[in-house]
Amino acid sequence: MPRGVPIAEPRQHLFAAAERLIAAAGPGQLTSRAVTGEAGVATGLLFAHFANFDDFLVGYAVDRSFQIAGTAAGLPARAGTGTIAANLSATILATPLIVLRGVTRLMACRPVLAAQVEAVLGTGSTVLQSLERAVVDYLNAERQRGRLPAGVDTEALALAVVGVLHHVALIDATDEVAHARIRHTVTALVESFPAVTS
Repeated sequence: MPRGVPIAEPRQHLFAAAERLIAAAGPGQLTSRAVTGEAGVATGLLFAHFANFDDFLVGYAVDRSFQIAGTAAGLPARAGTGTIAANLSATILATPLIVLRGVTRLMACRPVLAAQVEAVLGTGSTVLQSLERAVVDYLNAERQRGRLPAGVDTEALALAVVGVLHHVALIDATDEVAHARIRHTVTALVESFPAVTS
């Protein structure tokens, strides 16, 4: 992008650049110069919006955690419709994998960000925690409707579902392969309960 061209959403432009860098070289290679270089903007743009580079990383982690939470929020309302496996897969795949890869890899590399995100968004809001909570609430609603057996441990099943997403987000794979693996595994997890009428 040519220098001097106005950017409608500079923060999101910089966040997307950070995600591309994480995908290409890993979070350990992130610097303010690398991010602005990838974004095609002057270094000063980053510091016009963030106090320092650590503040940028917190802003990124908060933004993406909030985005994932917003995507997950509607899952419990799907209870009783469609199939359980399809509802879970659609929700956990609604966030682009480059976003999931970026934020999960960064949080794994910089664990201190978890507390900083929770200081802004509240306890249990970091990255995939809100998604896991939404999955638990959804599975509980399906169990109450008789679409999951009464004895199903919804907390364990939710952890397994989100764990699959986390694992795939941390490894290198094309989106097509990753989506197929996630859908296949989520379906296998749900259908492992013989009484399920998904």
